[in-house]
Amino acid sequence: MVSKKTIEQIFIVDRLSNSIVNTISGDSFQTEISVLTKADMRNITKSKDWNFNWKEEFNDDTKEVYKLTIVNNPLVIQGLLSITVERDHILMNLLESSPFNIGKNKLYEGVAGNLVAYACKVSFQKGYEGYVTFTAKTQLLEHYKTTLGAYPISNQRMIIDTKSARILVNKYFRT
Repeated sequence: MVSKKTIEQIFIVDRLSNSIVNTISGDSFQTEISVLTKADMRNITKSKDWNFNWKEEFNDDTKEVYKLTIVNNPLVIQGLLSITVERDHILMNLLESSPFNIGKNKLYEGVAGNLVAYACKVSFQKGYEGYVTFTAKTQLLEHYKTTLGAYPISNQRMIIDTKSARILVNKYFRT
């Protein structure tokens, strides 16, 4: 049996908004989430300042990898999300904002919240009532409680329940 490597999530939810917000102009941009393609992978490498091995995620048939882009600008990836559809919930394996959306000089806010909301949306679509789990870095447990409404279920494993998931989905995906 192959053991799965657990990656502790280190994304920062800087802002919950209805889209993503340019930190310079304050302008808001609508986003879309789509499946990451092989062509996208050319620009998603550690040598291009991405922190994680997205090729490994992309090539793992048990995972679904998505990209966040601005509507009408599909070539510039704002962030990435890897999920696994489990028996009764969605597991967020990995989430990362694009290198230009990290740190004090980031270009856009709201990327991480947008991607977490998408994982919750998939959970509702699968009939899992919005339940999403992930493994958090210890120092970010409180941050995820406050910003996402997540709570710990064991050690560093956290869960977003139906109530919190509904808030996130309604924020980003008005239907």
